[in-house]
Amino acid sequence: MVNRLNATVFQRAMEGKEQSTGGLHFVGKKDEMIEAKRSFRTLEGRDILIIYHQGGFYAMDSYCYHAGGMLQNGDIEEIDGKLCIICPNHKYKLSLAKGECIYKGTDPREKPPVPRWYSKGVKQRTHMVTETNGEVYVKLSEDTSWIESDYYQGEKGKVERAKAEAAEKKTS
Repeated sequence: MVNRLNATVFQRAMEGKEQSTGGLHFVGKKDEMIEAKRSFRTLEGRDILIIYHQGGFYAMDSYCYHAGGMLQNGDIEEIDGKLCIICPNHKYKLSLAKGECIYKGTDPREKPPVPRWYSKGVKQRTHMVTETNGEVYVKLSEDTSWIESDYYQGEKGKVERAKAEAAEKKTS
């Protein structure tokens, strides 16, 4: 039941979007992508952030799964052995490689409680990046299961992002 419900929500969030053809999308020349460090692209109606960091390319949905914040301006840090981008809005930490959300917490059953890094699981959709002959390509994820960042790629998510931006401007 839950999987069917998630599939329905995913389908509604993606209404009007093309489904991935499974093909590679040219996103730029390698040297230009390295110099830019972060690039925003819309591929098949999906907004993607491509990041170059410490010698590697990464691609993920550009809006944080939590509240739709733009990840493009987030800091990148190594946390618990994982390169993570930190959402500038609410400081959620997302691994660049898998889109896993990690957080620091304690287990109250431990005496004394010791802070440790825990996983909330994959929350941010990631995409495959390849480089051939000095050109960088992104292949959109073919995973058909619901991942929470999918919400902000659909029409309802766009409306929510616009509301959040307007509210933020009022407080600034």
